Amino acid sequence: MTSVAAVRWGLVFWEREGRTYASVSGPESRTGTAPVPEGAAFMGIEFALGTSLRAVRTPALVDGGIELPDTTRRTFRLDGSRWEIPGPDDAEALVARLVRSGVLVRDPLVIEILRGQSSAVSGRTIERRFRAATGMTRGSVRQIERVRTAAEMLAGGEPVTDVVAKLDYFDEPHLARALRTYVGRTAGQLREGTGGAIALDLDQRVTS
Repeated sequence: MTSVAAVRWGLVFWEREGRTYASVSGPESRTGTAPVPEGAAFMGIEFALGTSLRAVRTPALVDGGIELPDTTRRTFRLDGSRWEIPGPDDAEALVARLVRSGVLVRDPLVIEILRGQSSAVSGRTIERRFRAATGMTRGSVRQIERVRTAAEMLAGGEPVTDVVAKLDYFDEPHLARALRTYVGRTAGQLREGTGGAIALDLDQRVTS
């Protein structure tokens, strides 16, 4: 499956041949290929930008991730404790428990910046803390979120010229380069739904 650049990290759970696995998936700085084992069933929780794990620095997860040890059919181990693997209706409750226990943390300065609020600290401090919390620069985050929006618009049938204008791309070649780098598809492939499986969920729910 074609993996699309993404600015958020997540928890991923999957079952295959009677075994259950859990991992932390990191942000992705560009497009790539993600293996999908035959017969595997996946479920994931994607965390809001600026949320990070206490025990793992987000920059260390970029373009990678870690498989969590000692996973059973019902539980997984994270940050020294064992947690129950959630079902689709239990994800929010798990996140709340992770927050209460301090496993999940958020940098208030980064949250302010993401909300467009001004700050008295220097630009260098903002950039350093933003990258520590997200694993990426603010510029990279803007580029990836814009091109993902473009891909969703194109997959929904919008004309290329409209996408260029609405998202302030310089011209169609500029959009084409961004799609090639971050999405791994051409505008035509997205509009026609060709090119194979792609990790671009138009109904994706983000849990913070």
